[in-house]
Amino acid sequence: MELQAPRKDHAPFMALLPLQEHKVVLVVDLVESVLLMAANEEAVVRHWQGFVIFANEQVCAHRGRLVKSLGDGLLAEFDEPADAVRAAMALHSHFAPINRLLPPDRQLHLRAGIHASWLYVAENDVYGQGVNLAARVASLADPGDTVVTASVRDGIVDGIDGEVEDMGESYLKHWPEPVRTWRVHPVQTGQHPYRPERREIAPTDLRPSIAVIPFDARQPSPDYFVIGELIADGVIAQLSRSQHVRVISRLSTTAFRGRSASPIEIDAQLDAAFVLSGSYATLGDKVVIMAELSDTRRNEVVWAERLSGQTMDLLEVQSDLLGALSAACAQALIHTAVQRSLVLPLPKLESHALMLGGIALMHRSTPRDLDRSRELLMGVTERHRRVASPWAWLSKWHVMQVVQGRAPDPQAEFARAIEQADKALTLDPSSSMALSLKGHAMCHLGHDVQGARRLLLDAVQVNPSDAMAWLYAGFWSSMWGNPSEAVEESERALKLSPLDPHRFYFQMQLANSYLAKNEFEKAAALCKQSLKSNSLHLSTLRTLICAEYELGSHADAQRHFQLLRQHQPSLTLKTYLDTGSDSLGKQRVAKALAALGLPTG
Repeated sequence: MELQAPRKDHAPFMALLPLQEHKVVLVVDLVESVLLMAANEEAVVRHWQGFVIFANEQVCAHRGRLVKSLGDGLLAEFDEPADAVRAAMALHSHFAPINRLLPPDRQLHLRAGIHASWLYVAENDVYGQGVNLAARVASLADPGDTVVTASVRDGIVDGIDGEVEDMGESYLKHWPEPVRTWRVHPVQTGQHPYRPERREIAPTDLRPSIAVIPFDARQPSPDYFVIGELIADGVIAQLSRSQHVRVISRLSTTAFRGRSASPIEIDAQLDAAFVLSGSYATLGDKVVIMAELSDTRRNEVVWAERLSGQTMDLLEVQSDLLGALSAACAQALIHTAVQRSLVLPLPKLESHALMLGGIALMHRSTPRDLDRSRELLMGVTERHRRVASPWAWLSKWHVMQVVQGRAPDPQAEFARAIEQADKALTLDPSSSMALSLKGHAMCHLGHDVQGARRLLLDAVQVNPSDAMAWLYAGFWSSMWGNPSEAVEESERALKLSPLDPHRFYFQMQLANSYLAKNEFEKAAALCKQSLKSNSLHLSTLRTLICAEYELGSHADAQRHFQLLRQHQPSLTLKTYLDTGSDSLGKQRVAKALAALGLPTG
């Protein structure tokens, strides 16, 4: 057959690429669909058709779009991770009443994978590597499970959007590097990760508590996202200096950003008598803030005001705009509290401005994430050299290097932590965060134990609502002081940050306090809860090993010891004992590690 040259009008059509958008992709498939079809094809098809109708309704209800449905799977896209997770939970529930009528080998179960990335979004499809990764992640799920990647985990709140369990890193087919994943379960009614029993810390402390929610933009855009955070950070920093109010942690209140939660819902999670929230709009270099203060116990607005000023004023250490907003809010809150004679709950955390990306990566525990965390924090210090909080977080970064066994010279790393904390204190001598971090580093070094204690006491005196200061005070007490005080101080820290994204770190420190008090079962239970959120946190693993060894659970201790060796193969007794001061707690852990077979050096 003779071949002819193609005519010009038969040239292949080159379609234009659709626009790229940042999307959250949900991939759902039917477990063992081939076997189910072979056993009863007609019934499975009928059930699946009903499920697709249900899925479309649920995806739309959760602000998503059902992109396509295949014979045994579907693909949906969302703008927000929380919406995708909640939609997945709803989809899992569809087959529950059907399965009650079917034998075990005929039951229908789903598995779901969720990933967020930049994708090419067309009218009837989405394209890109992110879709492939979501499908690969779904393959890790057991029947009825939802598995998410780090890009989704960072956008959901443990205890609100679901209960999160760390699955560690996995090697996926045709994927160039290991992928960190988490399993997300529905939140069980009446249950929440460890939260100490509510009780007043001081019987005479009846000050009202307040939660400041990051303000929403009237013109939603990633470019304007930071302004709402700056408003919340600034108001929290100023309100925390008042002797008349208690301020809930910024780490906890950020969980409600953009969620349209009612004051009653926020109170249920944060134990906040009052909530400050609002919105803002920008025009050129001007910003207009609309704020309102709500009484959560009465579910009513008690004060509202409109303020305007320069956008750059929000970056000033002494911001006129934030000062006026904070003063008006505090005055209205105190007046309302006095008028109603409320008996208010325990105090909550105030925290300095948070460098979100750097802090999140700092607690991921892998070398790659720790290095990226330092880059982000250094970038913030270069742009805002007069702001203390980035230097304080850099101080903590150096401490985390040692805690996670990543520092070749622990003594030098603690010295760098003290140096960074001193830079923060030069800019803000009253920074409770910098005071507590310097005291914590000195506590590890052990050269000036009493000096470290004085710094920690100064930190909690400057800001009685600073969870980190109380946490490190508890750490000092567990090493050098009274174990009962260590438990009290660590519990107070955990209370002050009920929705902290790094709650596992607080649980680990409280576990150390119970270890010092010889309450080994409580220490082990807290460690296990901590590891569910971050399975790679080596300090938690060491504490768990010691608690299990002291309990006589040597098989469990040996199993976790092997896991520690897997994550930290270079660990020896010498390198462990060289990481800071030689406290009784460290000697106890070293004894357990030695008995389980850790090389001496």
